[in-house]
Order: sequence, then C-alpha cells, then structure tokens
Amino acid sequence: MKVPIVMAQSADPVADGQVASLARPGGNITGLSSMARELGEKRIQLLKEVFPKLSHTVAVMWNPAQFGMRARFNEANSVAPKRLPAIYESVEFADAGGLMAYGPDVLAQYRRAAAYVDKIFKGAKPGELPIEQPTRFELAINMKTAKALGIKIPQSILLQATRVIE
Repeated sequence: MKVPIVMAQSADPVADGQVASLARPGGNITGLSSMARELGEKRIQLLKEVFPKLSHTVAVMWNPAQFGMRARFNEANSVAPKRLPAIYESVEFADAGGLMAYGPDVLAQYRRAAAYVDKIFKGAKPGELPIEQPTRFELAINMKTAKALGIKIPQSILLQATRVIE
C-alpha cells in the first residue's frame, strides 16, 4: 500500500509531473496548489502600479530545479544596500523587511490540507480528491521598507493590501 501524500503548497503539481490533473490527481497524492507560476503575472502588475516607469527588465529569482532548468547565476549577495525593491510570494518576506509580498494565504492553505488528511483518515482515496487552488490571497506592504527606500506606495495598492506593516 502506498502512503497517502497531502501537499499543502505545490507550485504546479501537473506541470511538475506529481499528478495527472487537478480534477483527478490519481495515485496517492492530493492537496493544494499554490499557483506559483500564475501569480507571477499579478506580482509584476503590482510592481508596475508602484513603479509606473518600470523598465522592460526585472530580476526573477526562483529555484530552477523546480522547473527542470539549468541556472545562470548572478551575484546578489548585497541586494539591500543597492536599494532594489522586490515583491515576494509570501507575507513572511514582507514581515522580514521585504517591500511587498503577494500570494496565497499560507495558513488557510495548511488548514485546507488538514481537512484533506481528515478525509483520507475517513477512507477517501487521495487520487480521487481534486487538487484545490487557493481562494484567499494576501498582499502585504512594508511601509518601513518603502520609507527607507524613498518609495511612495500608491493609494490604489494600499487599498488592496490585506496587511500594512508600519
């Protein structure tokens, strides 16, 4: 018997080859997707709202192993002193001093994962439980960082924020 696996956050379980489809994952895996690839576009849109003159070049940092790619490395060992604003995928990065973060509500994801575990304990087969995509998202703005970088956050962004760190 295969051990059931419940994912709390998987970037793209279909593209990563973990499951057959979101609707019917098959096998012994189920859980939640974090929609990491899809949310990248929203993060760029938020950056453009804060920086209307954003150039055509942005730096994207990710784990290339997740995407089956080779990495080309560029040094970024002292980014903060360069005063480079960034948007992250998890509000914990904004809590730690990052300018902005946009992504799924991580606590809600883990709560939903617990519900999957409960269903499996009650006899459900993981491969028959559809992979859920997040329905709750968080936008965190770190105003301390914005002030330190001399960045004025537009009211349109502040109104969207679920958390403003003063």
